Amino acid sequence: MENINISPNGKTKEIILYIIFGVLTTLVNWVIYALLTNLCSLSILISNAISWGGAVAFAFVTNKIWVFESKSWNIRTIIQESIAFLASRAVTGVIEIFGVPLLSLTGFDNIFYGIAERIHLSSQLFFTKGIYSKAALAVIVIILNYVLSKLLVFREQNKKENKN
Repeated sequence: MENINISPNGKTKEIILYIIFGVLTTLVNWVIYALLTNLCSLSILISNAISWGGAVAFAFVTNKIWVFESKSWNIRTIIQESIAFLASRAVTGVIEIFGVPLLSLTGFDNIFYGIAERIHLSSQLFFTKGIYSKAALAVIVIILNYVLSKLLVFREQNKKENKN
């Protein structure tokens, strides 16, 4: 029988790690969002903006170190990566920050509240204002963030150790 190598190659490993840290980043975002809307009674817009900021900080660190393996700790490289990361996330952040309240105002969430009630889901998380709109937009934002990070932020040249 032939020996099959199931260890992921570099590209597969990168995508798997991006998915894992993407899920964790999404959880950071949603937990902060739920806490701010439920415990602090902040508006959807304010809660979404603050939770987005916390998630971006978490994502930068995990993407730099583990996903795209940017080895350079040269201050110039870190500043360049940070600016490019923030700029690319600002684009998708606008989509998320304003898209969640807009979808929520259209009644998008009401469809899913009814489904959750019919299958007897009573967790407070599912009844957080705008959470289903947030989930729908998360899929789009995660894909866009990967593409932008790969093409603009953590380019191949940044993976090599910068000795300057």
